[in-house]
Amino acid sequence: MRAIKYRELKRMYELSGPQRTVEHLREALGEGHLRPEDFSLRELAEATLGDSRVRQLDPRGGSQVLEAGDGVDVTAFSNITGQIVQSKILDAYNQEAFIASRLVSTVPTRLDGETIPGAGRISENVMEVPPGMPYPNLGFGEDYIETPQTTKHGLIVPVTKEAVFFDRTHLVLQRAAEVGEVLGLNKEKRILDVVLGQTNPYKWKGAAYNTYSTTGTGTAPDGDWINKATDELVDWTDVDAAEQLFADMLDPNTGEPVLIQATTVMVMPAYRHAAHRVFNAAELTYTASGAETATTVANPLGRYRVVESRLAYRRLIAAGTSAADAAKYWLIGDLAKAFAYMENWPITVAQAPPNSEAEFNQDIIARFKASERGAAAVLNPRYVVLSTGAGS
Repeated sequence: MRAIKYRELKRMYELSGPQRTVEHLREALGEGHLRPEDFSLRELAEATLGDSRVRQLDPRGGSQVLEAGDGVDVTAFSNITGQIVQSKILDAYNQEAFIASRLVSTVPTRLDGETIPGAGRISENVMEVPPGMPYPNLGFGEDYIETPQTTKHGLIVPVTKEAVFFDRTHLVLQRAAEVGEVLGLNKEKRILDVVLGQTNPYKWKGAAYNTYSTTGTGTAPDGDWINKATDELVDWTDVDAAEQLFADMLDPNTGEPVLIQATTVMVMPAYRHAAHRVFNAAELTYTASGAETATTVANPLGRYRVVESRLAYRRLIAAGTSAADAAKYWLIGDLAKAFAYMENWPITVAQAPPNSEAEFNQDIIARFKASERGAAAVLNPRYVVLSTGAGS
C-alpha cells in the first residue's frame, strides 16, 4: 500500500480547486500510480473534515450531522471519495470477462430507440461516359433499420459514518466493485442474448426478423439470408462451411455480394482448445476422397481472433439449451458490423449533495450513484454466422 499524504492532497484541493484535484486523482488511478485500496476513508476524513469532526462520528457519541462551515470542507471529502469509488466501479464494470461488450460496436445516441437510415443503392450497370456528356445519376432507394428502446440500470454505493469512523474502506470498495460488476454483467448478458439469437430485435424496413436464418435465397429484393449452420468446430472444413455462407450473402438492394472480412470467432469453454488447434495450427493436411496423396499447406486461418465466453455458455443454458448442446455453439464474423450497443450514456458515477435527508435518517455521509443506459441492437445479420454444432 502506498502512503497517501492527505494534508498535501487537501492543500492541492484548496489551491488548485476541485476540478484539477479530481482530474489529477483520476489520472493517477487510471495509470496505476495509485489504487483505490491505497486510500483510507478515515484518514481522508481527518484531513478534509478535521480530527474533531471524525471523532464526532463515533456512534457512542450520539448522532452528529456534518455541515459545511467552521472550516469543515464536506465537499472535498465527497469529491475525493467519489473519484476513488468511481475508479473501483469502472474497474469491475470493464473487466476482461465481458467479451461481447468489447466486440460489438458502441453507438452513442440521444434517442430512446431510433431509425437508422441507409442509402440503399439501386443496382445499375456502370455506364460509359462519352467526352463532353453529363455523368448519369445513381438512384437511391429507401433502406433503414429500427433499434430497440433503451433501458436504464443503476445502483447506489453509500458511505456511512461507521465506515469512516471504523475505517471500513475495504467494505466500501467491495460494494463499489459489486456495483460495477453487476452493471457490467447485466449489460454483457443483454448483448449476449442478442448475439446468440436468444432475443431478436432486428427490424429492417419496418419488418421484424430473426437474427439467424436457415432458409432463403439471399437475392434482391427479398433480402433474406442464410447465416445459421450446424457444423461442429472440428477442423478447417467447418470454418470453410461458414465462410461459404458468407460467400453467398448478398446485398438485398443490389444482389451484389456483401463485402465482409470475418475477423473473430467466439466459442464456448468446452471448445477452447479445439478452436486454438483449428486456428493456430502451423499446417493443414488435406486428403481428397479416394486420393493416393495428401497435400500439406500453411494454415490460412491464423487471421482470426479466437475468444471464449463462459457467460455465453450460461446464457444458452438459461434459455433452455442443454449443456451438451450449448457447449458446441460457435460464432464467426465481424461482430462490430453485425451488432451494436446503442448507448444513451456510458457508466457514469454521480454523487449526492452533502447534508441530505439520508445523512440524518441513515447516517450516510456520502452516496454515489452509478448508472448506464442503452440497448443491444442488430445492425446487419449478414456479417455473422452462428453454428450450433448439431450436425456432427
